[in-house]
Amino acid sequence: MKPDDAYRRKIIDGKAIARALTDSIKEKVENFRLETGQIPGLAVVLVGNDPASEVYVKNKAIQTHRAGMRSFMHMLPETTAQEELLALIARLNADAAIHGILVQLPLPQHLDRNIVINAIAPHKDVDGLGEVNAGRLSLGMDGHVPCTPLGCLKLLQDTLGTLRGLHAVIIGASNLVGKPMAQLLLKQGCTVSIAHIDTKDPGGLARQADILIVAVGKAELVPSDWVKPGATVIDVGITRMDLPDGKTRLVGDVAFNDALEKAAFITPVPGGSGR
Repeated sequence: MKPDDAYRRKIIDGKAIARALTDSIKEKVENFRLETGQIPGLAVVLVGNDPASEVYVKNKAIQTHRAGMRSFMHMLPETTAQEELLALIARLNADAAIHGILVQLPLPQHLDRNIVINAIAPHKDVDGLGEVNAGRLSLGMDGHVPCTPLGCLKLLQDTLGTLRGLHAVIIGASNLVGKPMAQLLLKQGCTVSIAHIDTKDPGGLARQADILIVAVGKAELVPSDWVKPGATVIDVGITRMDLPDGKTRLVGDVAFNDALEKAAFITPVPGGSGR
């Protein structure tokens, strides 16, 4: 085997795993339609015109349709008052055609994120960010889970199989990724450590990891000497880096090329956890 083939085998193909998952969900959606006469409907709400958020929302609609579900888009102006947004959420909560609601984050500064997210009915809070679903996750109960950590878990399970007994280190303690990721891994039987802004020696902690998950949003924060030989690395971060020639490229939170030398498996950026 040529060296480049060996390295290629280390790279976790998030796109391929996502395609297989979409096919599986599409089959379940069709079975649900045949059994109930209903087609699952996802409502996505975007306030403002943030370019990155617009791309995310467009991709969510595409993936919803690919899975055989219905997509309902609500594009609201930046000036939308909180009362208007809460009224829309109340209508979506009461709409039988809507089975899930996503409010795209971040919201404009004049809107209270916690109030808005917790206005979504827990059974329709498919992002799992409301207090009810977050609480259920922390107690090890079933509920809706944020999509990014759930996707990371699926990548790990597809790559490693059982995770029981492995030491997982998560760099980043956000409510969106780090904290729910820790809860999901605990449920899988991992020993879990979280490094955050006040951690005194994050590199030393990272070097103990059988599984290293990085979700900070800082370009190439993690050098290769933070990676334990044979570790599995999941890079959640994505940043557009300016190059000397005036062009740009997307990079993750991990220095990929160097980490590839040491890791057993690693996600690329793009093409890994965020596809």
